[in-house]
Amino acid sequence: MSTKEPTLRKPEWLKIKLNTNENYTGLKKMMREKSLHTVCEEARCPNIHECWAVRRTATFMILGDVCTRACRFCAVKTGLPTELDWQEPERVADSVQLMNLKHVVVTAVARDDLKDGGAAVFAETVRAIRRKNPFTSIEVLPSDMGGKEENLRILMDAKPDILNHNIETTRRLTPTVRARAKYDRSLEFLRRAKEMYPEIPTKSSLMIGLGESKEEILEVMDDLRANNVDIMTIGQYLQPTKKHLKVQKYYSPEEFAELRDIAMSKGFSHCEAGPMVRSSYHADEQVNAAAKHKHALGEQEIKEAK
Repeated sequence: MSTKEPTLRKPEWLKIKLNTNENYTGLKKMMREKSLHTVCEEARCPNIHECWAVRRTATFMILGDVCTRACRFCAVKTGLPTELDWQEPERVADSVQLMNLKHVVVTAVARDDLKDGGAAVFAETVRAIRRKNPFTSIEVLPSDMGGKEENLRILMDAKPDILNHNIETTRRLTPTVRARAKYDRSLEFLRRAKEMYPEIPTKSSLMIGLGESKEEILEVMDDLRANNVDIMTIGQYLQPTKKHLKVQKYYSPEEFAELRDIAMSKGFSHCEAGPMVRSSYHADEQVNAAAKHKHALGEQEIKEAK
């Protein structure tokens, strides 16, 4: 009798439409010419063809392409990084300008080998983008940078337009899914960011399908709201290679819609939920929706005060 765990078949709604038009090939060529990395490629994001070919957006991954952590859900290569390129912020800013982006997401590999976790390069990238692209909104998606408040301060003082840090999974599954990361440390990271700059929206992402219960998903929502997180994204975990954790469940679009409604009822200003949703998927729309929600709440408070 075989003890090998069976592999679930992907449902129809998870089929990806490939598109390699001139936008896709042109963007890929520019990234290579400028020696830039994208999480779209490194993490094998299923939305790369839509974002690159149709929306012409990308999530830049700075601080090299080697991560010091070996999370069991992530396809980014791991090891001991050697790269620390202080010219990288300017190259990213130039690329944002060439692409004429209205909204840009900047993420990075975890750099536990650096005292500041890469915060200084992160902050300089924000400043460089803003100098050359004053009308572009900037979203940053860092690791917990060792959980050190001084590292987060360096990044937040650059004043990104949105701070995104992913909780990734439930409290119970964190030790199995995330390497070196801690559930409560991620919550603390998000809380501190909001305390430093209350006007900067915070955001976090949850991937489901790793064996969590619905009650655990709702617990994550409550924990994020208890730490004043504004925006939440919920997406389906997909196994990037046979070496990574297997999918335990494929959630239907209807189940995602229900989770989105629940999240909004708990007070998030915006929630993007769906099988193909990733942390930076339609990030520009998420920020706009959150801003409209905040404005509507402000108007409601004024009416109630009269």
